[in-house]
Amino acid sequence: MQRCLLFLKPKEENQLIPTFIFMSDSKFQIKTDSGLYTDMYELAMAEAYFKQGIHNTPASFDYFFRKLPFAGGYVIFCGLGELLPVIENLHFSPGEIDWLHKNGFGKDFLEWLKAFRFKGLIRSMPEGEIAFPLEPLLQVAGSLAEVQLIETLLLNYLNFHSLIATKAARIRYAAGDRHLSEFGLRRSQALGGIAASGAAIAGGFDSTSNVYAAKRYDIKASGTMAHSFIQSHENELTAFRKFTEAHPKNSTLLVDTYDTLKSGVPNAIIIAKEMKQKGQQLQAIRLDSGDLAYLSKRSRKMLDDAGFNEVQIVVSNQLDEYLIKSLLDQKAPIDVFGVGTSLATGQPDAALDGVYKLCEIDGKPKIKLSENIQKVTLPGNKQVYRYTDEEGCFVADAIGLAKDNIPTQMIHPYDPEKSMLLNTKMATPLLHKIMENGKSLLENYEPKDVAAFSRKRLKLLPDEHKRFNNPHIYKVGISEPLHQLRNDLRREYKM
Repeated sequence: MQRCLLFLKPKEENQLIPTFIFMSDSKFQIKTDSGLYTDMYELAMAEAYFKQGIHNTPASFDYFFRKLPFAGGYVIFCGLGELLPVIENLHFSPGEIDWLHKNGFGKDFLEWLKAFRFKGLIRSMPEGEIAFPLEPLLQVAGSLAEVQLIETLLLNYLNFHSLIATKAARIRYAAGDRHLSEFGLRRSQALGGIAASGAAIAGGFDSTSNVYAAKRYDIKASGTMAHSFIQSHENELTAFRKFTEAHPKNSTLLVDTYDTLKSGVPNAIIIAKEMKQKGQQLQAIRLDSGDLAYLSKRSRKMLDDAGFNEVQIVVSNQLDEYLIKSLLDQKAPIDVFGVGTSLATGQPDAALDGVYKLCEIDGKPKIKLSENIQKVTLPGNKQVYRYTDEEGCFVADAIGLAKDNIPTQMIHPYDPEKSMLLNTKMATPLLHKIMENGKSLLENYEPKDVAAFSRKRLKLLPDEHKRFNNPHIYKVGISEPLHQLRNDLRREYKM
């Protein structure tokens, strides 16, 4: 029988790294910077490269996605701040080497793994950038084995963080300037809930109920009360009174345990009056069930009629961007939205389909073919250029070969009959060096910093790309030289 313990390993003053210890006869330890944070086939390929003597051959991989999540119009690129420190420290411990030996890996290869450290180069879009299908968000260059070994880790971090940040940005768009709090820890996939909280802040949320994440990311922790607190007391009024006595400066009362309008709100008003007499103030009431539009309107009127205009209304219960939009379209007087399951689990998509594909080896461009043109990869080392109009708003992105000049024209990636002329004076390259010789070149930054950058970038994306129903497709194309190279390689490999 194996027991799993979780302890918090200090990194910096405000940063704790979750670390697992699996208690068994072997006392096998797994850490977040473990080289075993990967799929078996990555190690199997690395050993095969090693045995052929090609493991040090220069190679480059692209990270990109093909399908937009949530039937939306964009993705918020997120996760770099979490990923890079892990790549910097990635290694194989003696215990992990022993385990790999027991599982069939050769001694010579394991000797190489003992000294493994990532020494490659990474070029990337900034974290928080607005991204679109097909274009490389990030490019990794280094020796063939090392860039292969970080594939699973990279996809695990970037796909999840980008998915949740994108969902959060959509909810922020629906909610306007109202306060958004992330409530998803209890419904998330184990420790994925910590990452989800950080990504939610990066996508535009204001606070989280996740206390660990609040400490980890230096963000506001927020919470109310559960129905059990009210049920555990003699009656609802007593429960409210005891809670506000314990938290006189920060009390939100859950008013739907028994009857929202006949009991919950009237009792909250009684408590608000008692607090006012003490020079205190009730912060908010919370609605967690029923017709939230109707109940919020009735509750607002009852509070206002009693002279408590300052008491806010918080709502929760299976919220997402569509329900929030509907509530606000109905003029529901809601001040705070608590969003849990749909955000922390990325519903309804659950995963971003980001992939990591070889694009060059030993200086030679490489391509993956498919009967489906949309799955044919783009060869060679590339750069992504964003073109804007005179007001700075996004117009189109062009993918070109890194060695070439800024594209003056782009071709539709799947329909060569469609093309678009481009003004090079309005182009900005998006991929920049962020890691060199295995060391991050970025300053430490937190989800709030990512959110601030992403907010600025989203303002430059025309609204037709942000709408929930049939968003306008953002134009992404490839340069003529890249188009020609892809066609040449398709012909070569089909011969």
